[in-house]
Amino acid sequence: MFKWYRAVSANERKTFWACFSGWALDALETQMFGLVIPSLLVYFAISKGEAGLFSSATLVTSALGGWFAGALSDRYGRVKTLQIMIIWFAIFTFLAAFVTEYHWLLALKALQGFGIGGEWAAGAVLMAETISSQYRGKVMATVQSAWAVGWGLAVILFSVVFSLAPETFAWRIMFAVGLLPALLIFYVRRHVQEPVKQASVVSKNENSMPITEALFGIFSPSLIRTTLLGGLLGLGAHGGYHAIMSWLPTYLKAERHLSVLNSSAYLAVIIIAFWCGCMASSVLIDKIGRRFNVACFAICCVITVRIYLFVPLTNTQMLFLGFPLGFFAAGIPSSLGALFNELYPQKYRGAGVGFCYNFGRILSSVFPFLVGHMSASMSLGSAIGIDASWAYSIVVISVLLLPETKGRDLSEIDQDGQISDK
Repeated sequence: MFKWYRAVSANERKTFWACFSGWALDALETQMFGLVIPSLLVYFAISKGEAGLFSSATLVTSALGGWFAGALSDRYGRVKTLQIMIIWFAIFTFLAAFVTEYHWLLALKALQGFGIGGEWAAGAVLMAETISSQYRGKVMATVQSAWAVGWGLAVILFSVVFSLAPETFAWRIMFAVGLLPALLIFYVRRHVQEPVKQASVVSKNENSMPITEALFGIFSPSLIRTTLLGGLLGLGAHGGYHAIMSWLPTYLKAERHLSVLNSSAYLAVIIIAFWCGCMASSVLIDKIGRRFNVACFAICCVITVRIYLFVPLTNTQMLFLGFPLGFFAAGIPSSLGALFNELYPQKYRGAGVGFCYNFGRILSSVFPFLVGHMSASMSLGSAIGIDASWAYSIVVISVLLLPETKGRDLSEIDQDGQISDK
């Protein structure tokens, strides 16, 4: 599984660790916020609806950040943009430790989200252009597994800080720790190189390509089909995930009366399963191809959630069946980094990857809403099952309409956006 690590160059390994660390720190700062929400509800005396705005704001700004930072990396370089986005989300997370008013925290959370979305886009393209095509699929999926690492670190940090400090102050310590990712800048500046071909493109773009062209070039006649299908794929991937994860805990607790969801064991199973799903995808994506890999994981997601919804389960069974749920949910996003990079010409690759992956986050918000609306006339379980099936059907259809890109040299995609299929 990790034989590629010994086979690649020192530069490729250094770039891998920079991108892996950046994504893990993204997860750390995103997930630790969710863990401290109960404390924020008390401190700021806000409703759950107002707390929900934190997630909504982050969802929107991370999408905008991914698109904008991707375009920025097309014009000024992947490495420079990655550094800017890392310091961006680190600073705004740190500043959140000192707020005393709800709306200031909301604003800082939105600004943090912009950097998190931007870091993913810049890092994903940097990694894809640095690693050889032979290993791109497995390496990109392995980088995605860093989310599980950061998630686990957030849980550990939360446990330690809240056991040593009073709750009214502990959440501030959590946010203050958010400045630590800025230290990654020193590693990136010293060890990570701009991909050679992109460095050449940047030297031309700095004087010739306005930022508006970098942003909207992905909607040119030659690329608009790819962008629309890629956006639909992102919509289905995020929509299916949010339809399940937003409502499944409520369904299991309210209708199945299962208490296992509140246990640390259940959380550990989901985190480990997510990492394993990324690792499985890293092996399959280069064996069976990008399209078939995504389609298989999407179909398995539907099957798994239907078992959750329609098969009587005990607490212990729910604990163990949490593994396939997290496993299959990880397989789709871990495939998208390689696929999206292999669909776009170098000139617009950052904007294309950032747009397709991140804008699905905004549009996918309709699926959790539909679940709630449909549950007024049917059971919540049926609503979740129907909506998840719709979302993952979009994944299957859109990915099968895209070309297979397994093993493609990124230089095969010309600057007019014409994709030469093998």
